Amino acid sequence: MPPRSRNCSAIAALVLLSQAGATLAQWPPLATPRPSPAASVSQTVGVTEIEVDYSRPKVNARTVWGDLVPYGEVWRAGANENTVVSFSTPVEVEGRELAAGSYGLHMIPTAQDWTVVFSRVVTNWGSFSYAESDDALRVQVRPEPSPFEEALSYRFEDPTDTSVVLALRWEKLRLPIRVEVDTPALVVAGLRRDLHGLQQFFWQPWNQAANYCLQNKVELDQAMAWADRSIAINRNFANVNTKARLLALGGDAAAARALIDEALPKANEQELNLYGYQLMNDKDVTGAIAIFRRNVAEHPESWNVHDSLGEGLAAAGETAAAIAAYEKALAMAPEAQRSRIEAILGKLRRK
Repeated sequence: MPPRSRNCSAIAALVLLSQAGATLAQWPPLATPRPSPAASVSQTVGVTEIEVDYSRPKVNARTVWGDLVPYGEVWRAGANENTVVSFSTPVEVEGRELAAGSYGLHMIPTAQDWTVVFSRVVTNWGSFSYAESDDALRVQVRPEPSPFEEALSYRFEDPTDTSVVLALRWEKLRLPIRVEVDTPALVVAGLRRDLHGLQQFFWQPWNQAANYCLQNKVELDQAMAWADRSIAINRNFANVNTKARLLALGGDAAAARALIDEALPKANEQELNLYGYQLMNDKDVTGAIAIFRRNVAEHPESWNVHDSLGEGLAAAGETAAAIAAYEKALAMAPEAQRSRIEAILGKLRRK
């Protein structure tokens, strides 16, 4: 074979080897565990969804604070990619407003207070390209001692309808970050939006919206308008009772009483029972007993009305009458309720 042909063959072989190397380099890696595995936690606060996505480094017998995680330097608040925290609605973090959205979570630890940073950039690998100009919010938080934890974790602690504590826990440290939400305002805004939809044609959604405001003592003028809208569609005990409670809350007890007296004849067994417990919650035990007695007179065949009357009488200290009511309830109650009623009777008889 001529030399020229040999050279061409050698070149072709090199090209093939180069292509093979490129192909090998493109092979997908095998799946193996990360030293700091990914994790995610979430919490609903009222109607707000909060989520934290992070990686969990381990102590591995190392000195963490001031060494593995240096003081005075920006830290990714986890491992691998930067930690990301997301809020579905606006919130307040440590009393400072923060818009809805996703944020890269970074921290600057010190031996005293820490700086917690919410960055608009969520795609950093660690904090290596972090820039303070991307900050959406910075707050100061003081860490506290905590039982040892090998792997870093985030937890949502002490949740309510309007607040939660997002706690970082690692080694022997807990960093509590308080998050608060104006849930009533968010709910009312959502109710206004939803009541423009199909719900507007039914009395129940208007009454439900009015009741939410009543229970949370917010937007009471709006609640009254919603109650009136419900009544206009279908006047019944439930929505008249809502309006009466709004009138009473506004100081017009006489008008509230007149509305209830008018609506009571239309109340069914369940509505009377619920109204009785409403009076119990309002500390009007005498009024509650009167409603429970009315329910017994109208629905003597129901075990539940006797059970409720017994509870009202017991709350008033009328033990003998309460025992009699509970005994009637027991005689008619389904099997699933008998042990509960028997336990109540046992306590009453020992008094």
